[in-house]
Amino acid sequence: MRYLVDTSIWIDLYEDRRGYANEPLGEYALKFFFNIISKKEIIIVTDLLLTELESKYSLDQINGMFAPFQTERISSTERERDEAKRIATEMNIPPGDALHAIMARDNTLTLITRDKHFRQLEGISKHYKPENII
Repeated sequence: MRYLVDTSIWIDLYEDRRGYANEPLGEYALKFFFNIISKKEIIIVTDLLLTELESKYSLDQINGMFAPFQTERISSTERERDEAKRIATEMNIPPGDALHAIMARDNTLTLITRDKHFRQLEGISKHYKPENII
């Protein structure tokens, strides 16, 4: 299994965040990531994910986040970026969210997120919260 893990889940893990109703988001992320390690599954790293993480963390911190995992790097195509821009405009959602949904679809990836915008993108790619996978 290969997973495209949205930026918010990495932040949940790294900052051990809690949700609005005090849900243990960091703990859910930790259990999810342990599951990936134990099953030797693959984390997909996209250029967009790196850009979003770099706005918040140093490269050393990001490399530390990815160190325990088998990772595979993929880049978006021009066609995917064009489709994402069109969908983002039509649905009034962030282009990055549309791009990750499209990349998940095109690369047969399991998308992990808790971002509400992905509900609008269900027709492109199904998504799961970490606690739905563990």
